[in-house]
This record gives sequence, C-alpha cells and structure tokens, in this order.
Amino acid sequence: MDTLNQKEERNKKAGAAFSFTVHTILIILAFMSFLTYPDPPPGQEGIVVNLGMPDVGQGDENAPIASAEPEPSESEPTPAQPEETQPEEVVEEVVEPDPEPVKEKVTPKKEEAAKKKIIKTEDPNAVRLRKEKEAKKKAEAAAAKRKAEAAAKAKAAAAKKKAEAEAKKRAEAEAKRKAEAAAKAKAEADAKKYNDAKNKYGSLFGGGNGKSRGKTGTSGNQGDKNGDPNADRLTGISTGSGKVGGGLGSRGVLGSPKVTDNSQKTGRVVIKVCVNSAGKVISAKFTQAGSTTTDARLRSIAQKNALKWKFSKGTIDKQCGTITYDFKVK
Repeated sequence: MDTLNQKEERNKKAGAAFSFTVHTILIILAFMSFLTYPDPPPGQEGIVVNLGMPDVGQGDENAPIASAEPEPSESEPTPAQPEETQPEEVVEEVVEPDPEPVKEKVTPKKEEAAKKKIIKTEDPNAVRLRKEKEAKKKAEAAAAKRKAEAAAKAKAAAAKKKAEAEAKKRAEAEAKRKAEAAAKAKAEADAKKYNDAKNKYGSLFGGGNGKSRGKTGTSGNQGDKNGDPNADRLTGISTGSGKVGGGLGSRGVLGSPKVTDNSQKTGRVVIKVCVNSAGKVISAKFTQAGSTTTDARLRSIAQKNALKWKFSKGTIDKQCGTITYDFKVK
C-alpha cells in the first residue's frame, strides 16, 4: 500500500511538471504576437548621393557635405531636430534604392552604344572580307558553270562530229556500192555488146577467135628457131589472144603481134585503141570495162602490144574501138 502511494506521488509530480512546462510555452507564444519588428528594418544614416550623368556635368565632382543638411539656427535650440531627422531618413530610404538601378540602366546603354560605335568602326574590314568571300564564291560558281557549259558544248560537238563521220562513211559506202554496181552493170553490158559484135562480125576477122600470131615476113614456124616445131603448146609462159571490138568493125586487121609473158599470170585486159585513116594505132589505154584484172604488168604488155597492131585504111581520121586480151598459162 505504501508502494502505491509513493508511485502516485511521483506521477503527480511528473504531471505537474509537464503541465507547468506546457502552460509556460503557451503563455510565451501568446505574448510573442504582441512583439513588433520594423519591416523593412531601419536603414543606415543618410549618405550623399550624386545623381545625374557624371560624364556630362560641369563643376566640382561632389557637392560639399555641409550643403546637404540644413544648419540648425541658434535662436531655436528646441529638441525638434530628432523629429526632422526621421522624415529625412525616410526620404533617404526611398531615394537610396533609386540611384543603383538608374546607374545600371544608363551605364549598359552607354557601353552598348560605345561598343556599337567600335563595331561600326571595325565593320569596313569585316565587310570587305565578307564581300571578298562572296565574290570568290560567285567567281568559283561562274567558273564551274562555264566549265560545265564548255564540257556540254564539247560533248555535243563530238557527238555531232561522230554522227557526221558516220553519215559520211555510210554515204561513201553507198556511193562505192553504187559505183561497183554501175561498173559491174557496165562490164556486163560491154561484155554482152562484145559478144553480140563477135557473133555478128566474127567471120570478118578469121572466125572471131583472134588467135593470129602475126606475120614475121619469114618462112617457117613463128617462135624460137631452136624450138620444137611439133610442140602443141608453149610450156611455162603466159600467152594472150587479142579480140577486136567496138567501133573498129569496119576495119580489117592486117597485123596482130604475138603476146608473150613469163609471169604466168592470167586474166582479161581490155585496151581502148584509136586508129587513124592509115590504119595505124595512135593511142592505146586500159579500160576497166570488161577487164577482169588490174595487174600492172599485164596492162603494160597489152598496151604495148596494141600499139603495134595494123588495121586496113579507112576514110575516118580517128576511129576508136577495143582490143581484148585473154592471158592464159600454157
């Protein structure tokens, strides 16, 4: 029982202490609402501020400090000065924050204006460099454009030249083909004409075979005196037989020299000859019409042989025809 009483006593003391502490805190909090704190806090004593533009103003830089505050008169030594200082402090508090933003706003503008002026004085070089770069770019672009145009023109000219060359080549090939066709047609016509003349006038010239070996004016077999008179052919040599055609049908053949060539070449050579009124051959020229070879040696032999032919006399001063030589190996 005593233990219980002691415990209750301790609890009562603890409760009283806790209650006292809580009430004390509440009383302090209640009194704190009556405490005041100036907001904003009182500032420092007033200072002289020089407003305006120092760079433009004239006179002394700073006005005398004595002139900033009115001097108290001796006739009125009343304690009213503290009342006047309070409004001055209030005015100063209102004025103090103004100078700083004014300076901050004015000074950057001046600095920016000065910087702009400096940049403007430096602009000519920058402008010159920029213009030079732009001019260089334009010149390079113009040069590239001219180069591309020149390449295009050269390509077009090359294509045109190639087309012209191909057209010329085709035209030449066509002309050559036509010339060959015309020459072939003419040769066929001349051959047909010759064959017709041979069939018609062959009997006038010894049956038209034209194989007369000529007359040497001496007796015996014509040819090598040491040759075999019984030989039926000339071995290892090329012989030619001349056949008269063209406009010499009215002329008789009085002499046709033998044609012999050791080259063993074959082919037909047509020689155009002209005969005077005495029957002498005055010109002999090779003609492609009817010829099957263009060998220079056979042509030369045929021309020389044709100049030695003899025809009968006629009334025409110049009468032309052809002599055809067929060279064969025997």
